[in-house]
Amino acid sequence: MKWLKLNNPRQSKRQKWLQEEHMRTFTHWLRKKVEVAIADKEPISETLRWMAHGPTHYVAKYHGYVINGCQYNTKDRDELRVTQNSGVSIVATTMQISSAKDKNPVFGELCFYGIITEIWDLDYTMFRIPVFKCNWVDNKSGVKVDEFGLTLVDFTKMAHKSDPFILASQAKQVFYVQDQLDPRWSVVLSTPERDFSFSAKDSDDFMDNSIEHHPLITTLAQVESFDTMDDSDVICIRGDCEGFWIDNKSSM
Repeated sequence: MKWLKLNNPRQSKRQKWLQEEHMRTFTHWLRKKVEVAIADKEPISETLRWMAHGPTHYVAKYHGYVINGCQYNTKDRDELRVTQNSGVSIVATTMQISSAKDKNPVFGELCFYGIITEIWDLDYTMFRIPVFKCNWVDNKSGVKVDEFGLTLVDFTKMAHKSDPFILASQAKQVFYVQDQLDPRWSVVLSTPERDFSFSAKDSDDFMDNSIEHHPLITTLAQVESFDTMDDSDVICIRGDCEGFWIDNKSSM
């Protein structure tokens, strides 16, 4: 941002322009910055070198991922199951403007709500970084808080299509329950963290369409590979399908 202001003095006070230009040019700027530092023999970490180089053009996609004690699925996979694990939220600092002519934007934290559509595993050669591609609800017209303090979202009002990705480590899992009084809205509920563990047999059986953890740094949360789990172990169950009883004797 300092570089942009210095090289564009006429635009230095236009926060909206600076933010958009920063998003557009940061990757190129970082690569050049690291190249100059290497040429000047400045100390640069290996991680930063590979980050500046960028990931390969081949992206592995998966249907599920486990991180921070939560199991995440893509929306397409959720459609085939009775459980819901595709809802996510993230608190991010964003620039808020009242209109296109607003010259005094305000920066503040907002909570965004979305649904995972794809799970990507970005390959930086020396390490990998998992990211979630999501459909995000429009915060202006698609999110509200009712008289009981519950947050509701409207999935017919989507936005932020130019910025769909978040790091898997940034995601917080949420669960959406359709409002019985107004089906257009869904109530947002938080899900408790769960400690998933898998046997070697489970890992071998489900590795073909699950993502395996490749830590970037040692401080990242431990992640386990997974694919499917017994629905009886999952706390959040959808209520839009007919249930059935299980005879314990017959299953013994």
